[in-house]
Amino acid sequence: MPVNTGLAGVSNDFLLAAVVVYALAMLAYACDFAFGNKQVTAASAARVPALVGAESAGVAGGAPGDEGAAGMPGPGPGQMPGAGAAQSPRQGFRQRSLSRWVTIAVTLTCGGLAAHLAGVVTRGLSVHRLPWGDMYEFVTALTCVAVTFFLAVMIRYRAYYMGLFVMTAVVIVLGLAETIIYTPAGPLVPALQSYWLAIHVTAMTLATGVFFVAAVIGITYLILDRHARRVAAGRPAGSDGIIRRLPGPEALDRLAYRAVVFGFPIWTFGVMAGAIWADRAWGSYWSWDPTETWAFITWVVYACFLHARATAGWRGRRAAFIQLAGFGCLIFNVLVVSLIIPGLHSYAGLT
Repeated sequence: MPVNTGLAGVSNDFLLAAVVVYALAMLAYACDFAFGNKQVTAASAARVPALVGAESAGVAGGAPGDEGAAGMPGPGPGQMPGAGAAQSPRQGFRQRSLSRWVTIAVTLTCGGLAAHLAGVVTRGLSVHRLPWGDMYEFVTALTCVAVTFFLAVMIRYRAYYMGLFVMTAVVIVLGLAETIIYTPAGPLVPALQSYWLAIHVTAMTLATGVFFVAAVIGITYLILDRHARRVAAGRPAGSDGIIRRLPGPEALDRLAYRAVVFGFPIWTFGVMAGAIWADRAWGSYWSWDPTETWAFITWVVYACFLHARATAGWRGRRAAFIQLAGFGCLIFNVLVVSLIIPGLHSYAGLT
């Protein structure tokens, strides 16, 4: 069927509107940090003495410089001194009522997501298929998943403090999709004309959106951890206006872990579905194509992250570095391997 150019134009308008509304939501989250409720939580009030205790405990019983390791005595980075239990991602901000800026930001995020969903749906209607047949469509879909997943995490764990960081990343990525990697609506290449597109690519898109949010949380954790270490060591830490409004590093560490736990089975299913599709299309479950090889490498790195936490008790920076290495492999696969390196997946590029 021919492409409906009218609907394709409507899709572009919706997606551009989503970028604008997301940018306004990002600004509202920033205003919450600047002008919102100034009440200091128990976690942030106790951060410095707790970190000093964590450093001492790390020298005695854990890996140096890796706070929050399993079995480590003493308070964690987000706990009051003497508290015995680890702090959940929800506990850090229970004492803080939501400011009007958070309400505005969440409302704008929901409005932007509605426009984003409308853009993805109308793109699919314009081409009479699922709208993730090229790189542009893949990026617009995964950012839509990322915002949806973030809203669920924000509501479930009251993680409103992550709004500024997640929405900044989404605005940048979706803005690049609408400018640099934009691809006009068109039919699928023959290799993608299969019902497995709805199974394999959907799973990979969902998992990538979840890993996107986990990576933003991991980067925020490393920034917060670095600041906390400088404070604990008595070194100048610079301005900490935003840092003081965040929970302890341990809460972010646990939040990132839960995001990866959610996304990893979806990625695993996507890799398995891709192998089945490869057998139907190319006559072999595994051909060592660069894209499928890097998808497997990504799976291995995330599996190492989960294994290190479950068996070796790795927490903190070491776990964050592994998690971000996994996301780095994923991004390398999407932006370098699929676009530059010739292979069976070369049709998944910009055109």
